Amino acid sequence: MKFNKISILILLFLSIMKGVSQEILTKKEALKITLENNFGIKIANNNIEIAKNNSSIYNSGFLPTASISSGANFRRDNQTINRQDGTSISIDDAETKSYNASVNVNYIIFDGLGRKYNYQQLKETYNLSELQAKQTIENTYLQLFTTYFQIARLSENKANLTEALSISKRRLLRAKYQFEYGQSNKLELLNSEVDVNNDSITLINARQQLSNAKRGLNIVLGVEKNINYEVDTDVYFNKMMNFEDLLQKTIANNSTLKQNEINIAISEFNIKINKSNYLPSLGLNTSYGWNKSENPATSFLAGSTSNGLNAGLSLSWNIFDGGGSKTRVANSKIALQNQQILLEQQKVTIKNTLKNAWEEYQNQLFILQAQEKNVVTNQNNFDRTVERYKLGQITSIEFRQAQINLINSKTAFNNATFDAKLIELQLLQLSGDILNVNF
Repeated sequence: MKFNKISILILLFLSIMKGVSQEILTKKEALKITLENNFGIKIANNNIEIAKNNSSIYNSGFLPTASISSGANFRRDNQTINRQDGTSISIDDAETKSYNASVNVNYIIFDGLGRKYNYQQLKETYNLSELQAKQTIENTYLQLFTTYFQIARLSENKANLTEALSISKRRLLRAKYQFEYGQSNKLELLNSEVDVNNDSITLINARQQLSNAKRGLNIVLGVEKNINYEVDTDVYFNKMMNFEDLLQKTIANNSTLKQNEINIAISEFNIKINKSNYLPSLGLNTSYGWNKSENPATSFLAGSTSNGLNAGLSLSWNIFDGGGSKTRVANSKIALQNQQILLEQQKVTIKNTLKNAWEEYQNQLFILQAQEKNVVTNQNNFDRTVERYKLGQITSIEFRQAQINLINSKTAFNNATFDAKLIELQLLQLSGDILNVNF
């Protein structure tokens, strides 16, 4: 019977712990949710669909146009007709009826190659939209993991502060016992209470920062998620290539540079489109029509019916349009030059940004190793300080200083870890490789 009671208590305890356990939001899960729900990505995908529609054959001008038209007319009036022989005839309410229907087809055989270049330009615009969507996803990746790792950083800092508060509470309890048994003075107790209060305030602020960060992550995820979850705080660094290889990869794959290259191609097609106005255009038009009329007695013909095929060619050549085409060609050439200049400027800027990020990344990795050693040193120092404090060999002020040093070293190591990871993400984004990394 006793065994059954114990078993029931254990099961009850486990069920309660399971109910209060927090959900773990992994990096892969966060990425999956973001790709499905992020507002910016949804808009970018819709823009791709618009560009896809615009670049289809139906928007190219290569297909003919066809139309059907029909009509009917009715007229009733009073008519008086005077003949050459002097006689006349009058009819009241004379009715005239006519009917018509036709099928019309028009096709531009040649338009100076304008539609050809326009169609190619639309294809490049579609490619540009795909690159813009890719850059949006890259930026969302960076935003997602920046926020995710910020939550991980704050979670680790909160854990350190929670441990620090626990140590301060144990110290306060010890100080109370020592004061009650006359082994220490009131000042020792008051100092312990102040440190507990300060650690509690710091922990409360850390929790608030963590909650705010989780709400910020909800915006990136595109969902309203309960913030009562934990994140994966493990950080893995990718093996980075040397700077020269990274630079070549950046020049070849950077989304901003790729977009500008496409803008140059679009500008080149724009020049050709404007030059097409110098050439003639040739069009074909054909129709099949049917006409019928019913005339009153005053008409020479009682009625008529006709049907048949009509076809024709039309040629037009705008020899001089007042200089409009020449101006548009000149301006499109200048626009191309601006795109080429912008590409060179972006290359210089991105190279400089990459170099700064690379050096900062190398420095941050060194700082990370140094901070890791500092944690080990401060942990050893704090462990010894605890033993000496228990033996009454040091004051509470010295104990507190050792505790603060340990907290600061853990926080610095934690910050260095996530700072290095965020810089690595920037390098991956610059090199166009952020979408290929497993987190």
